Amino acid sequence: MKSVDVIVLMFLLFISCEGGKSNEETKNEILQAEKAFERMTSEKGITEAFYQFADENAVIKRENDTLIFGKENIKIYYAKKNLTNSSVTWTPDFIEVSDGGTLGYTYGKYVWKVNKSDGSVVESKGIFHTVWKKQKDKSWKYVWD
Repeated sequence: MKSVDVIVLMFLLFISCEGGKSNEETKNEILQAEKAFERMTSEKGITEAFYQFADENAVIKRENDTLIFGKENIKIYYAKKNLTNSSVTWTPDFIEVSDGGTLGYTYGKYVWKVNKSDGSVVESKGIFHTVWKKQKDKSWKYVWD
């Protein structure tokens, strides 16, 4: 009877683990979230993408020292920028995840383009750093950008 108890206990411990996903699988989930986020900036606009991919308590750092707190304020911030003639692309060069598989971060290069009314394009390049948090529905949202 004791061996049955041990087997049941081991089974319960096994199924209670965080989905059993490997580190590489979790990194790929974050990569796919990055790609979907970037794709949405071109399909639905920068404002909508930064809103949809933000955790409720997300924080973004913009300009020299401005922090914008919360998903709704992030949307307001980008809406005020009138970004209809702007686009942004990026690629993570590095992805890491926490041991528990619920947090991750990425960094890499971005290119921001603004199409001017005279037909010229102003291009800015830089480095981004994003912290991702796994949501209850298993999706990934950024908490810092």
